[in-house]
Amino acid sequence: MSQQLGTLEDLPEEYRAAMTEAGVAPLWPMMRNVLPHGAPNPVTKPGYWNYDAIRPLLIQAGELTPVEKAERRVLVLSDPGRGAGAMQATASIYLGLQLLLPGETAPAHVHTPSAVRIVVEGKGGFTVVDGEKLPMEEGDLVLTPGGEWHDHGHEGSEPVVWLDALDLPLFVYLEGSYAEEGPLQSQRNRPDASQVEYLSSGLAPVRRPGESARKYPMMRYPWGRTEQALRQMAAYTDGPIELDYVNPETGEAVLPTMGFTAMMIGAGDALEPVLKSSSAAFHVIKGSGQVTINGETLTYGPKDTFTAPVFANMSFSAADETFMVRVHDRPLQEKLGYYEERAR
Repeated sequence: MSQQLGTLEDLPEEYRAAMTEAGVAPLWPMMRNVLPHGAPNPVTKPGYWNYDAIRPLLIQAGELTPVEKAERRVLVLSDPGRGAGAMQATASIYLGLQLLLPGETAPAHVHTPSAVRIVVEGKGGFTVVDGEKLPMEEGDLVLTPGGEWHDHGHEGSEPVVWLDALDLPLFVYLEGSYAEEGPLQSQRNRPDASQVEYLSSGLAPVRRPGESARKYPMMRYPWGRTEQALRQMAAYTDGPIELDYVNPETGEAVLPTMGFTAMMIGAGDALEPVLKSSSAAFHVIKGSGQVTINGETLTYGPKDTFTAPVFANMSFSAADETFMVRVHDRPLQEKLGYYEERAR
């Protein structure tokens, strides 16, 4: 197999001009750009966002722009490989930090991309999805799947901030991204499904013949239960302490294209995961330490966020007991049939 392919400059100038006129281009000079040998050549670079540095900017955004003028008051976390303003944190994942102030309401809308909110700080915030009011407490995972109406409100007294994770880049690439607005939803007079039907893992409501569960039966995954499960697992497990967020009816990932994994690293422990074909974002619920991504070492603390491109070589070292949520595109890759893990 030829390692050195012909270049555009190898071709006569008049031939190149004729191709341009015809609206075609030769594949071989561009082949290695889209089909490199052995492994992808990602544009995505490791990213790191310090929450203590960003929080004042969020608060100032609340002073400068009322939510009515913003619809969603968000500061976007842009991939360093694509530059400031990029609506991507990795090739397939969008991230943004969203602020809601006491008494504010973010209007109801529905859109084709799916979103998940990881609550960073504050009490009293809530999201309404399909009429179900979902409390937003620190560390909670709240789903707003594509095609589901949702709005946000705030009944507390302090700012509420959450991290938005969307599969937006996929829909933009497919030219299928759009939203519609509507009136605020009527709220059901009952707790959300995580507190009723799916209060305990391994238990689900009895179904009558022919009756099926909703496509997204549980929209809220409370952090308190997640941390408790991680600690219990750590007491009896050697190796990485990780739990996937799953649909309680099917056991599959909570969304078609994005997966979410809760992680725990003990104080003083180190973690060297295998190389994975999925890109990922890591949000620190609590804890501190260092992570090295493709030779670049970052120091993380509570509420910070960082990203890693595909097949990233990563090493974690926890100074304090650390809990994180990893956002990744493994579900999408598995549907496409190419998810892969490699030894370090």
